[in-house]
Amino acid sequence: MTADTSEKGLETLIFRHMTGTDGLPGVPNRVAAPSSVPGGTGYFPGRRQDYDRDQALDTAQLFAFLRATQPEAFEKLALGGKGGSGGFEHIEFLARLSGEIGKRGVIDVLRKGIDHRSEHVDLFYGTPSRGNAKAERLHGLNRFSLTRQLAYSPDETRRALDLVLFLNGLPLATFELKNRLTRQTVADAVEQYRRDRNPREKLFQFGRCVVHFAVDDGEVRMCTELCGKDSWFLPFNRGYHDGAGNPPNPQGLKTDYLWREVLTPAGLTDILENYAQIVEEKDSTTGKKRRKQVWPRYHQLDLVRRILADVRAHGEGRRYLIQHSAGSGKSNSIAWLSHQLMGLRRGDKPVFDSVIVVTDRLVLDSQIQTTIRQFMQVGATVGHAEHSGDLRRFLEQGKKIIVSTVQKFPVILGEIAIEAGKTFAIVIDEAHSSQGGKTSGAMNQALAGQAEGIRTDGNEEGDGPDPEDWVNETLENRMAERKMLTNASYFAFTATPKNKTLEMFGEPQPRDGEGRIKHRPFHCYTMKQAVEEGFILDVLQAYTPVDSYYKLVAKTEADPEFDTRKAKKKLRRYVEGHDHAIRLKAEIMADHFHEQVIAAGKIGGEARGMVVAGGIERAIQYFHALKAYLQERKSPYRAIVAFSGEHDDGGVKVTEASLNGFPSCDIPSRFRTAPYRFLVCADKFQTGYDEPLLHTMYVDKPLSGIKAVQTLSRLNRAHPKKHDCFILDFQNNAEAITCAFQDYYRTTLLAEETDPNRLHDLKTALDDAQVYAPEQVSQVVARFLEGANRDELDPILDACVAQYVERLDEDEQVEFKGKAKSFCRTYGFLSSVLSFSIVGWEKLSLFLDLLTPKLPAPKEENLAKGILEAIDMDSYRVEKKAAMRIALEDQDGEIEPVPAEGGGRKPEPEMDRLSNIIRKFNEQFGTLFTDGDRIVRRIRDDIAPQVAADAAFRNAMANTPHTARLAHDKALDKVMQTLMLEDTQVYRQFVENESFKRFVGDVVYAMTNL
Repeated sequence: MTADTSEKGLETLIFRHMTGTDGLPGVPNRVAAPSSVPGGTGYFPGRRQDYDRDQALDTAQLFAFLRATQPEAFEKLALGGKGGSGGFEHIEFLARLSGEIGKRGVIDVLRKGIDHRSEHVDLFYGTPSRGNAKAERLHGLNRFSLTRQLAYSPDETRRALDLVLFLNGLPLATFELKNRLTRQTVADAVEQYRRDRNPREKLFQFGRCVVHFAVDDGEVRMCTELCGKDSWFLPFNRGYHDGAGNPPNPQGLKTDYLWREVLTPAGLTDILENYAQIVEEKDSTTGKKRRKQVWPRYHQLDLVRRILADVRAHGEGRRYLIQHSAGSGKSNSIAWLSHQLMGLRRGDKPVFDSVIVVTDRLVLDSQIQTTIRQFMQVGATVGHAEHSGDLRRFLEQGKKIIVSTVQKFPVILGEIAIEAGKTFAIVIDEAHSSQGGKTSGAMNQALAGQAEGIRTDGNEEGDGPDPEDWVNETLENRMAERKMLTNASYFAFTATPKNKTLEMFGEPQPRDGEGRIKHRPFHCYTMKQAVEEGFILDVLQAYTPVDSYYKLVAKTEADPEFDTRKAKKKLRRYVEGHDHAIRLKAEIMADHFHEQVIAAGKIGGEARGMVVAGGIERAIQYFHALKAYLQERKSPYRAIVAFSGEHDDGGVKVTEASLNGFPSCDIPSRFRTAPYRFLVCADKFQTGYDEPLLHTMYVDKPLSGIKAVQTLSRLNRAHPKKHDCFILDFQNNAEAITCAFQDYYRTTLLAEETDPNRLHDLKTALDDAQVYAPEQVSQVVARFLEGANRDELDPILDACVAQYVERLDEDEQVEFKGKAKSFCRTYGFLSSVLSFSIVGWEKLSLFLDLLTPKLPAPKEENLAKGILEAIDMDSYRVEKKAAMRIALEDQDGEIEPVPAEGGGRKPEPEMDRLSNIIRKFNEQFGTLFTDGDRIVRRIRDDIAPQVAADAAFRNAMANTPHTARLAHDKALDKVMQTLMLEDTQVYRQFVENESFKRFVGDVVYAMTNL
């Protein structure tokens, strides 16, 4: 005999593992009683002849379950029939059960049972509570069964499914199996479902079966609703090397986790109780309701189960960073996690008294709450905290899950005092933006239930407390309150973790060879895997930069001098915001959308476009320009504008509502309806906006880092009819976008922890400037903590301001103020995560928070004033480059820790004649930049001065000359990174040409040492 490498062999392998048998022999008329004992992983072998095709039920397994668990109801309803054969009552019950499944879905029927005649009939017994012997016995009588080659259709009995999984006779999952060794793959199984499985068949109707699996020996795909050729199958794979697929399995097939782990009776029970659900979505515009069946993706299931296992093992007080890509289903992940954290127990005691969900996205505020309610079954356990006192009231009412936005959270928590001994699970959505030092501190302080120190009088029998002791004790309390809580666990979700987020919530790794402690997320579902699996689209697959070319001319015969650096910025803003330029770019956008998006039938003709503008004024300009041009070309489409607040538009105060003609809250729903196809944005809708119909983005705003990733990722949401997306970028280039996305393509690591000794260095430098005296710091802090009036604080602060102005020159003032801000910023972060506290740091931070806003900026004359009145635009054109697919490097990203250097210097103005400024500007933006003289000017005028201003380089030059070249080269690398947006040619030569890089390094180092 040789190994069975056929599709049938794979079917036998799975069936044998789950049931302990190979199935009944293929004798057509053989009848055997259902097995009374499960085998394999706990499954009964099902029989094809026991399947009722008319009702889509395995009647033998169903009645065996009812007879064993509810004998009285079984007898009262006469379900046994006469002599064991089905009678009228038998048929009536099956029809009633099948009808309830059709209306409610099999998940709800399993959870809640059905009422038939005088009896309530349970169809499933869930996980028993500890010590409940009866519930445990009934749970053990559930019948998980698996049937091979099930002929499911009354009309076409030759059509058969490879495997069908039942629970107590109710169908849960179907399987189509393929084998790569016979040159058929999971894609063939998907096509078989789409082509050969009629969604009108009883078994395939919505809600009658929870999930359909397409499986081969390498991959698994799933679908929760068969719709013929429109059936949407999503991968259900573990992932490999942070990407799609499954890792090699030394113990068996790559896909055996499906039947060995996910679909065991215990695993399936967990999914039915805590994940699977039919949810109802209502269109806010049309009012139409649509039901959607939900089954967890593998990474969601893996995430929640790993976290629950870790909390069971260690209890509260730990931190978890979850780096899940945009579009990965974070709302459901957060809802499922919150639901199960609420019921988590260690021994006989709940781990958490309350679960608090904090979100920074207003849209998700209601979405998470709704999702939790849907999966919780019991809405009374969920509260949405909007106003002061809400949280306290919810806790008193016994609500276990409380949802709030991060903006409201400190206000709500600031008014409550929570009983000692309470424990919390804090689930944070978009942790990269919601965990600033002050927000985090307010959250921790309120949850700790500790009021801020308030000075108390002494008792009647003795003197009051020593003022200095009282101040120190109050400061100690403030520091303790700001620490991450030991009675709370933090679960932080983000697709783009910042350095603070990684250091605050990431898992510290063992020291590497250089003594650094890196931090990494607890769980990852990477952008790479999400793109490769089709959960999201690759937004960089069709990135098209647009170069602008223009010529300026002088309007005056005079040739005045201006500051060249500031003049260039003003001229660039002037040109890009010129009415002529806006109109030309608006025409390009509209024409492209009509001819390349609509005409191509993108997303079934439903595609939308977003215009990302660089400010409110620019957004309003684009809105008017698009509106006018769409009318001129008799387009049926219209634009919507989105911005915050009120703005001046030609002398008239306007809002987005007044321009659009409908309320701001209706923008998301209106954008999905005819005739609206363009959404013009100024900051709004660039993060947290989930619209699958968004296909094309027109960018006219500088983007970098996380902002670039978040903004462009608005396009990545998947849709059954969405196969690509497109970016037309008027401001950025491919190198800058590549750099922004690279850190978040795979797992993001923190290169090293922030060194707290930098705070000692900053404090020493600030003290040495002699702007303040130690006693002044102590006096201001003491009076502030006592609640003193401003007239007791300001005289001391103003005296320090006077010293700042009199003692320090302009460069020293800039450096002092920069170091003060850096100290407060770094301390505000480190004070939450360090295991120790230093009163001196707390005092100085509090003092500088009060002093810094009063420090005047160095007087600075606007040396570019008047240049716009002296020039005019002679010509303007844009040139669209070839669409390109940006390929990211297949490696983890590393980001540097929180910078704590501080300092800086006031740049010296570089004066030049207007004629020279215009000539240089036209040279830079009006040609293809191939001349060597221009590169030399770039090095001399831009690169060298920025390197010379770098604080770390200047510090090395002054204190450790032997390390100056190393510090210089690091500073040069940073400057060149910022140059990507301004001068791609120079940057590219620097990166790709080693000799050119050495030349630039030597030239700049020589210039900075003059």
